[in-house]
Amino acid sequence: MKRRKDDFDVIAELPGLKRYALVLTRDAAEAEDLLQDTLLKAYEGRRGWQPDRALRPWLFSIMHNAHASRLRGRRAEDARIAQATQLAPQSGAPSQDARVQLAQVQRALMALPEEQREALLLVAVEEFRYQEAATILGIPLGTLMSRLGRARAALRESAGGAETPASRTDGPTPPHLRLVE
Repeated sequence: MKRRKDDFDVIAELPGLKRYALVLTRDAAEAEDLLQDTLLKAYEGRRGWQPDRALRPWLFSIMHNAHASRLRGRRAEDARIAQATQLAPQSGAPSQDARVQLAQVQRALMALPEEQREALLLVAVEEFRYQEAATILGIPLGTLMSRLGRARAALRESAGGAETPASRTDGPTPPHLRLVE
């Protein structure tokens, strides 16, 4: 049996497919997406359709299966999110002292010259190796090390003087920001 061009008349089935998609999804935007997925799958699988088989039930079964696949995907995603939220540590808002300290560090960081800020950010925050950071900035390794040293010294200075915790002899060492060790 030779296929005729009008045997695969998907356009005639669109109103029924739209209604079915809306019933399945209960949302107009999702129904439109489901309809598009169905039409795409039907077009891609048109060679598997046999002319002696009714087109309408074939299209509706494609839509049903596409909807079921979407639901399975959403359930799996919801399960992954639920599991991740259970594993994630519970955190609260930082204390007022922590906020003030963070703001001070941020101001000190932003006060650094751009070249020092870039070097410090790449090494201390983004955790690039020294050679990688030097390559990114297009500077020699020694220049990067110099910029890092100046940036760290400036941050220590703005945090309360140039003294290091090891040089203190008057009581316990106060908490400090560890940039890079």
